[in-house]
Amino acid sequence: MKRLCILSLALLLAAPSLLLAQKGESIGLSEVVATLEGPFRSGGDPQAAIHDFQGDFFQESRIVSLDRLQRGRGRVSVKFDRDRGDLVPRALFRWEYDQPTTQEIVSDGSTIWVYLPENRQVIRSEIDFTSQARANDPVTFLTGLGNLSRDFLITWASPNQDLVGNWVLELRPRRVSPMIERMQVVVAREAVLAKSRSGQTGSVFPILSTLVYDPSGNSTLIEFSNVRVNRGLSAGQFNFILPAGVEVLRPTGAEMGF
Repeated sequence: MKRLCILSLALLLAAPSLLLAQKGESIGLSEVVATLEGPFRSGGDPQAAIHDFQGDFFQESRIVSLDRLQRGRGRVSVKFDRDRGDLVPRALFRWEYDQPTTQEIVSDGSTIWVYLPENRQVIRSEIDFTSQARANDPVTFLTGLGNLSRDFLITWASPNQDLVGNWVLELRPRRVSPMIERMQVVVAREAVLAKSRSGQTGSVFPILSTLVYDPSGNSTLIEFSNVRVNRGLSAGQFNFILPAGVEVLRPTGAEMGF
């Protein structure tokens, strides 16, 4: 389940081949990538930026070796911290699972807490430590949304649109990773057209879903729904309060699922 919020990051802009979208719109690959990256990039137009979002998610994970399919759903809140002036803002996040079991994955931008109420356990890891332990992997998908083309080669998926005209991208990490072999991202057609016409996506969250495959063929699908952007979320909402009587585990790095 920890794999879910950890989808991965980045990508390289491929040649802008043009296709004909619905309603006569001519859309290039570079426009779709810009729609995906632009709202999350530091140093851009503040009026066009996505500073935070909240929504629902559905997750489906397939484990090939066990021939097992696991589904989950819940709520997600994310805030992007641009105060430090970094090219890629810190992502503060809270994933709250209702199914298949209750659990939380919370980060204040410095520490990640994975809370498993059934086990009375919390897995705590420092983000700097995690990054050092897995320096050759893409960071997390949420943290790197504004800079995907740095770490991934991005091309059209096949097919490159779904049945209702949303655009589908395929991302392959530029460095070999034990966590991700390839990823597909479905970008909202409404967001792409808004970006093409006005230069910003407005209140439209551009990501409809992500589908990650690891080198063993396992896959994790995340679908977002009911997403609201720029809600004015405070940093305090991403502080984790340790419940009484809970065991705190600290991973060494090799077993990190993030």
